[in-house]
Amino acid sequence: MKRKSRIGLGIMLGLLLGLPLGTIYTVTAKTPAEEESLPLKELRIFTDVYKRIKSDYVETVDDKTLIESAIRGMLTGLDPHSNYMDVEQFRDLTIDTTGEFGGLGIEVGMEDGFVKVISPIDDTPADRAGVKAGDLIIRLDDTPVKGLSLNEAVELMRGEIGTDINLTIVREGEDTPLKIDITRAVIKMRSVRSRVLEPGYGYLRIAGFQSRTTQNLIEQIDKLKEEGELKGVVLDLRNNPGGVLNGAVGVSDAFLEDGLIVYTEGRIADSELRYDASPGDEIDNAPLIVLVNGGSASASEIVAGALQDHGRALILGSKTFGKGSVQTILPLREGNALKMTTARYYTPKGRSIQADGIIPDIELAPLQLSKREESPFGSRIRESDLSGHLEGDEENEEQDAAVSDEDEASLAETDYELYEALNLLKGMVLISKRN
Repeated sequence: MKRKSRIGLGIMLGLLLGLPLGTIYTVTAKTPAEEESLPLKELRIFTDVYKRIKSDYVETVDDKTLIESAIRGMLTGLDPHSNYMDVEQFRDLTIDTTGEFGGLGIEVGMEDGFVKVISPIDDTPADRAGVKAGDLIIRLDDTPVKGLSLNEAVELMRGEIGTDINLTIVREGEDTPLKIDITRAVIKMRSVRSRVLEPGYGYLRIAGFQSRTTQNLIEQIDKLKEEGELKGVVLDLRNNPGGVLNGAVGVSDAFLEDGLIVYTEGRIADSELRYDASPGDEIDNAPLIVLVNGGSASASEIVAGALQDHGRALILGSKTFGKGSVQTILPLREGNALKMTTARYYTPKGRSIQADGIIPDIELAPLQLSKREESPFGSRIRESDLSGHLEGDEENEEQDAAVSDEDEASLAETDYELYEALNLLKGMVLISKRN
């Protein structure tokens, strides 16, 4: 099969901890002729407030602190993802993300003044400690989060590898706040994993979208094909916080033959982008189910939305996070920068992902199953248990099926949503054969 390759129009960066994902790096500047007239009346009010603080505030405040605080206030008042970065923060953002840093492994945003966990990243300290999507972090060690900016909270969570931090978390369904101790570690995200659920049924897990995710995905599909014919595939995007836009486009493209994948719209020309699929389906149009939940954000929502709109996959799970905005980095004169929302993502059918998220075709409640206790009357008696029963022609096959049922029961207990996806996938395969 012809392999697909794509060079994206925008460079998207998602940090493994801290800054929300979905950031397009562009440099824009208005010419004097394009600048809008300044609101002189409002600027006079600003100047009056500035002077009052300088002259009357209980402590002396330097000009730099006041100006930067005013700028931060302007941006944070717009949306949770727009903010101001000083020289050091901007330098940290532009450092190659392959460098090592001590982190927890969570994608976060702000909500009502607290840090909200968008998603823990697979196999990271936060994931292993039990941090969940939707958790509200209200305290970092002894420091209350209320009143901190997102960047300030992120800086507290980062630190030297091997050091500990205590998170105080408010979780829905819990009566009292939880305290979770986490040891910082090097955050290395394994983008794509795969395994065979049953002969013919493959499982692909994407933890986050990186520049090599599409290539890794194709390699894992080839690995599954080496095990035998692929009758159907489950693509798991649960708790996937997003990442590189080109990775999302490439993954969508891997399962689509043609058509629009995603487009963006905003007020500036640079914010209007369109991405189309190229011929070739890596799994030869085999049935596909995509698993999503409230921790599926940004790039993972692009994939789910594109495959849903084209009718290529059945989306299963719960409503996604709803991160459908694009942030542009705007460098300033002194080496600092603005990170500002400049566009929105739209699915091929023109649905805005922002705030609405992707609604699954089949919604599943997050359940935890456990094996039912044995009946006091013992297990049910079957025909095969009766003395002198007639042998069936398919008795050996039934025994093999019973073993398979035991395997499925184990999957049902450990991952109910995946268990349901596998059952649904089998049904889709059977229906496609009959047709």
